[in-house]
Amino acid sequence: MFAISDVTLRRDSRDGMSNRAVQCKYGVTWSTVNKAALTSAWPQPRTTTAPARPSKRDPFTLLIDEILLIDLDATRKQRHTGTPDLPPSDRRALLVRGVASTT
Repeated sequence: MFAISDVTLRRDSRDGMSNRAVQCKYGVTWSTVNKAALTSAWPQPRTTTAPARPSKRDPFTLLIDEILLIDLDATRKQRHTGTPDLPPSDRRALLVRGVASTT
């Protein structure tokens, strides 16, 4: 048996040949003819971006920011964060302005 390309099946189907005649001419099943005749020769465009959706953390960001601001005045062992890169006064100023991340 030789290989039949979808192009020849699609062309014969488009030219008006019945599915049954295409089946007999090329020796393929009805599902192959339907697959070749109904599908496009061009691939479907890919979706590259995921749909935008809100984060599960969004409702709690104000609470988290408040906790982190309070932690700036807490003693070292009572903080919810790791060792800060900046002195507490600089971090507070950046957090209040919304420039620095809260972690």
